[in-house]
Amino acid sequence: MAPETDHAESVRALRQLRRIRTFYAGGAALWAASAASAGWAAPGSRQMWVSAVFLGIFTALLFVTSLWLWRRQAADPGEPAHHAAPRKMARRRHANA
Repeated sequence: MAPETDHAESVRALRQLRRIRTFYAGGAALWAASAASAGWAAPGSRQMWVSAVFLGIFTALLFVTSLWLWRRQAADPGEPAHHAAPRKMARRRHANA
C-alpha cells in the first residue's frame, strides 16, 4: 500500500497535468488563429511560418500532456478520490414499550 504522501503527490500531478493541458490547448488555438491570419494576409511570409512552427510545438505539447494524463488515469482506475474512514451504520434503537 502506498503511503498517503504518494497519493497526495499523484493527485497534485494529475491536477497540474489538467491545468497545463488547458494552457497548451489555449496556446495552440491562439497560434492557429495567428497562423491563419498571417497566412491570409501574406501567404508564405516569415510571420506565417513562425506562427505555424509555434502551432506545431503547442500541438505536440498538448498531445504529449494528454497522453500522460490518459496513462496516469488508466493506471489508477478504481482508486477513490480520498481515503476517508468508512461510515458505519448506526444501530437503530427502539424504545421498549
